Amino acid sequence: MLRHAATAVLILFGLASPADAADGSRVIGAYYPGGSAERYPVSTIPADRLTHLFYAFARIEDGRCVVAADAPAHFDALAELKRAHPKLRTLISIGGWEAGGFSDAALNVASRERLVTSCLALFFERHRGAFDGVDIDWEFPVYGGPKEIAARPQDRANMTKLAREFRRQLDALGQQRGQAFLLTAALPAGRMQSAGPYDPARSFDLKALGETLDFINLMTYDMGTAFSGVSTFNAPLREVADDPLPPALRRTNNVEGAVDFYRQHGVPASKLVLGVPFYGRGFRVDSDADDGLYQRYHDTYAAGDWRNIRDTLLPDAKWTQHWHPVAQTPWLFNRDERIFVSYEDPRSIGLRAQLAKDAGLRGAFMWELTGDDAQHELLDAMVKPFE
Repeated sequence: MLRHAATAVLILFGLASPADAADGSRVIGAYYPGGSAERYPVSTIPADRLTHLFYAFARIEDGRCVVAADAPAHFDALAELKRAHPKLRTLISIGGWEAGGFSDAALNVASRERLVTSCLALFFERHRGAFDGVDIDWEFPVYGGPKEIAARPQDRANMTKLAREFRRQLDALGQQRGQAFLLTAALPAGRMQSAGPYDPARSFDLKALGETLDFINLMTYDMGTAFSGVSTFNAPLREVADDPLPPALRRTNNVEGAVDFYRQHGVPASKLVLGVPFYGRGFRVDSDADDGLYQRYHDTYAAGDWRNIRDTLLPDAKWTQHWHPVAQTPWLFNRDERIFVSYEDPRSIGLRAQLAKDAGLRGAFMWELTGDDAQHELLDAMVKPFE
């Protein structure tokens, strides 16, 4: 009820349309890593092409939200960017890969209240005007995250309780200020994680989170990583029969299958935002069969982001280009060095965004904005189906 009342206030002051109030705003989202600000200043973010921007990351220390020393300057720049682009919604993303502290901070009522209170004080009081919401990026409750990060069996229930505490406090603050503060989370799709075969439903109560969150950023990438048994695609659009993953994992270790998995677990399409990667993943394979695809490997290869792939790898004749008709994704193979690289280009990004639109999802987002080229080719491809 509080969120509906706050949205009505936004309509009154011309900051939201009746359509936004009825079915929620479309999401064209971008994660922006604060560590890239020197190379890619906040002021250069193409805010006219985005609806939501996620600043990554805040961390948890001693049960409270903390940020890097240079982050306050970025927050000031975000507030200025928002003044120039009043339709842009900005969220602080808390966590990320290798971020600890969640399991302890979510453990009981007192610890959850302490964490959420500290986050709201930091981002909505001390840096008032910089943010419109909170994005939870706990990787991952229960199991599957970095092995050195604390995890407990009760994390699954505590993640839901933590989200509800954020919802409670954000709604109370929104009622005071006549604003509709957002609460989102980035949730995983990849079925191979640090502990081996992985089931997101063991880490998260997906139906409950779908009811609590404004929307879920579904990380439909990282399906082929150092946790995979063979060289494979980072974000295959559909299941590939030749993929040597066990069938039960293979069915959902692709973009289309991951969306179906979340919907089957009670998350409505209107609460899902499809993720696309602006980076590649590589493997040093043991064989040049099948141009490096689905081969055993002895090491990974740092492919870099789209900027590096477009400017360095694609023009180099040693890298042959390939396209998979089922996965609907390109890959590169360096036969001399036996290096396989999975990546996305404007064509494949556009296909994924079109899938999101056709499936009735809330929109699309990317990890991460600074990986694009200077012409914003990947961003433009992600936006086009929604225009």
